[in-house]
Amino acid sequence: MNKPLEAIKLQLGFGVDEAVGDTPINRYVSQRADTIEATTASDEGQSPKTKEVPSALTPRLRQGSQASVDTAALTQTLVELRASLAAFDGCALKRTATNLVFADGNPEADVMIVGEAPGTDEDRLGLPFVGVSGQLLDRMLSFIGLNRSSVYITNVLPWRPPGNRKPTQAEVAACVPFTKRHIELAKPKILVLTGGAAASALLDTPQTISRIRGRWHNYSSSGLEQPIAALPTYHPAYLLRTPGQKRQAWRDFLSIKIKLLEFHQ
Repeated sequence: MNKPLEAIKLQLGFGVDEAVGDTPINRYVSQRADTIEATTASDEGQSPKTKEVPSALTPRLRQGSQASVDTAALTQTLVELRASLAAFDGCALKRTATNLVFADGNPEADVMIVGEAPGTDEDRLGLPFVGVSGQLLDRMLSFIGLNRSSVYITNVLPWRPPGNRKPTQAEVAACVPFTKRHIELAKPKILVLTGGAAASALLDTPQTISRIRGRWHNYSSSGLEQPIAALPTYHPAYLLRTPGQKRQAWRDFLSIKIKLLEFHQ
């Protein structure tokens, strides 16, 4: 058996498409497991960067910027929300991005998936989750009988951060009111929050994704008549870098399937 060749084939199967990342990593320096699991690549295959986990979210991140809150609140339909985002100048990321990445899938679906931010492919095509991690998401959805026509997909940030870097808290604060309004207008039965950044921004928690994934939460906002069942899980980009966690993500998606069955009983 040609073990090096078999190893390469295995890595290709996991979605590895490059040998060297943009950020050097000292493999000789040990890292705590929960820090590694908190690593984020802005939700569409961004360069791995260690996520700083704050002891508490800042009030600005929890509430969003006032201009964003006021602008988002005026929208009454998804079409209006998209137009408001396209005209909004309160986030500098808009000036460096190629396209606004608003959403994909079925806006009337029971399941709404929220990631962090677009990556290179998403920015180019103007659609969320269309890169390598998006292909993995499609496969994960197919495992539980779903596809892009039966879910609705968006991100906390609609514009790609330059160089696929991690968004700043100010950038998240400028965009999260639009995401919250997006959820209010779509009114899904289930929210799937992929990655720690999306979970932190929408669930107001400082805990790492490794600690809260797989547990159902109630997502509430002023524009919702009742809370929405929300499940944090690992982002597909993280799973591509850490395939050993796919088993946990598989359990999370089975939980989503069971929750959907409960809603339709």
